[in-house]
Amino acid sequence: MMMLAATLTMATPELKTKKAEILRAWFDFIFGFENKKGDLLGHWIAFHDNFNFPPQDFFDAIEKELQARKIPGMEISREEFAEGGMLSDKRIYLRLFRERLALYTCAAPFGTGYFFSCRTVYVPALVRLWHIVAAMVFFGVVGGLLIKPLGITFAAVAMVALMFALAAVLGNAAMSDLDTLLLKIPVVATIYEDWFRADTYFRQDTRLIYLQQIPAFIQELAEDITAKKGARLEQQYQLPPILGDLYKRVPPRKPEPEK
Repeated sequence: MMMLAATLTMATPELKTKKAEILRAWFDFIFGFENKKGDLLGHWIAFHDNFNFPPQDFFDAIEKELQARKIPGMEISREEFAEGGMLSDKRIYLRLFRERLALYTCAAPFGTGYFFSCRTVYVPALVRLWHIVAAMVFFGVVGGLLIKPLGITFAAVAMVALMFALAAVLGNAAMSDLDTLLLKIPVVATIYEDWFRADTYFRQDTRLIYLQQIPAFIQELAEDITAKKGARLEQQYQLPPILGDLYKRVPPRKPEPEK
């Protein structure tokens, strides 16, 4: 009996945690509007003491190089994040966003030193209750408009056909101009990305290139800037991408000697 009681006592925190996770998931589904935090995939930060550099110049150099590379589907913006609470000072981060993957890079003084950082965040498209309600309202309005000319029976048949047709279009819109258009329509973009957008091999390949090459380029640029001033960055912390161990760069194959 004592062992059973101890087992039940030990299991209670796990049950409470699972209940809390379920309640939080339902709360987010019902009341959530946008997932802004996302999941951290990778992060590096480098620091050098007795160094200073205008952050805007660093951001300008990144933007200039990335514009020259013409990476498709990438949006570049600058955002302010509070250092602490709402009333604290702000720090500007350069935000690169593509395929629901956001790269946030910062360059800023810290005491007498200076740091460069870059983090990779995945912000998934999550369908909420209000998205479903908005879709139902849309189909309800269209169905109401069809009842008068077609009657209730044929209007219902037309609505079912319309749903299947839209599902077929959304399921086959990947890697086309329609894909770009759908991603710009509120509500439709979230439903399309979460339920219908195909995760093709090409999309996976370009995503991995984006995850590996862009943070590496930003780090190389930070090292070049400090090297030109006779300084050397010291790596302070690095969280490699989750898929980093699965996708390692393979050295080029050496040509075989002629016989």
